[in-house]
Amino acid sequence: MIPLAILAVVLVWGMAFTVRPTEQVIVTQFGRIVRDPITEPGLYFKMPFLQDLNRFERRIIEWDGPPEKMQTLDKVYLQIDTFARWRIVDPLKFFVSLRDERSALSRLDDIIGGATLVEVARQDLMEIIRTDKSLKGPPVPEVQNSGDNVAKLEPIRLGRLEVEKRIHESAAARLKNDFGIELLDVRFKRLNYSENVEDKIHQRMISERKQIAEKFRSEGAGEAARISGERERELRKIESEAYRKIQEVRGKAEAEAVQVYAQAYNASPEAAGFYDFSRTLEAYSTVIDRDTTVVLSTDSELYRMLKGMPDEKVMPVPAVPAKVPAALPAPAVPIPAVPVPAVPTPVPVPVGP
Repeated sequence: MIPLAILAVVLVWGMAFTVRPTEQVIVTQFGRIVRDPITEPGLYFKMPFLQDLNRFERRIIEWDGPPEKMQTLDKVYLQIDTFARWRIVDPLKFFVSLRDERSALSRLDDIIGGATLVEVARQDLMEIIRTDKSLKGPPVPEVQNSGDNVAKLEPIRLGRLEVEKRIHESAAARLKNDFGIELLDVRFKRLNYSENVEDKIHQRMISERKQIAEKFRSEGAGEAARISGERERELRKIESEAYRKIQEVRGKAEAEAVQVYAQAYNASPEAAGFYDFSRTLEAYSTVIDRDTTVVLSTDSELYRMLKGMPDEKVMPVPAVPAKVPAALPAPAVPIPAVPVPAVPTPVPVPVGP
């Protein structure tokens, strides 16, 4: 009884199988397909020990291709790394042509890689790098203001998105017709220059940046010169205004001084004479010093004051009487008499001619 029960369990275990929502199954017997592919989840039965189950994914599968060196239409070598998303839509055709997913990945390498190589060879470098063909000018201000033809955006026909779309269309038709695979999308993951041209590209980029920097420096120098010129012009304007105000104030002060002098001069004949006398003395002190020899004519204005001064009379100087010393006690030693010097007679000092 027990052996029959064990045999029944083994038979049921070998006959029943389940299909999950994320997979699809093909039943084969001795390598031949004996029933239609099972794509719906549920419980199913097969012949035990004779039939085998081949399970495949229903979900989207990732394909990440190896980086490949490719040449563009303008003879630039790129290291292009692509990736794609795909799924099995015809498990029968997939099983017949590829048997398993490992073989499918290998075929994807050949088909997608070949389509990418062909399409890249038809396009220029800018078509592969740029994504938007609607851009008409430089995206950055320093390039936009640059007068040189460096780093400017050239017009493109397709753009990277269109190139990727063409690669997808080229590979998708073959994969679906031959292998039952639906190719959902193909994208460029990375674009690098090859090692032999990478240094040249870097030097070109450095040169372009230096040209833009030099342009900025020249513009800065011009702006600095303009600011300096404006500063000098403003400084001269301020100095001119200040000088004008100084001269105005000085002129007003001199006018007031002349008015004061005129009022003092015209106050009376004595004031006029005193004014004339003081101005003449100022002229004398300015022109004549101790070491100056002046030769004047008798009709000179400078000589007029000297000529008009009257001769100064000689004033006698009174004699200073000798003082008689008071009586002194008799000294023990006789003191000789000290003669009192006589006051010299004053000598008249002539003034004038």
